[in-house]
Amino acid sequence: MAQETEMEAEEEGLSLEQLRRHLNTLDQRLDNIDTMVTALAERAMKRPISVTITCPNCGQIIEIAMVGSEKMMI
Repeated sequence: MAQETEMEAEEEGLSLEQLRRHLNTLDQRLDNIDTMVTALAERAMKRPISVTITCPNCGQIIEIAMVGSEKMMI
């Protein structure tokens, strides 16, 4: 009985360690995604962007334009 309890405690400790490693990996991946999105947004803000979309219902063309301006980074 005591041996089973020890084994369960070891398995629980191992699963907690695995969970901790998975969370750290997820955190690193989210940081990488954040870095990429930030870099993309910074590049997009340096020049104007125009997106053209065709409405699937009526076929009307919709154009969305965004004028970029670069801020001085200190």
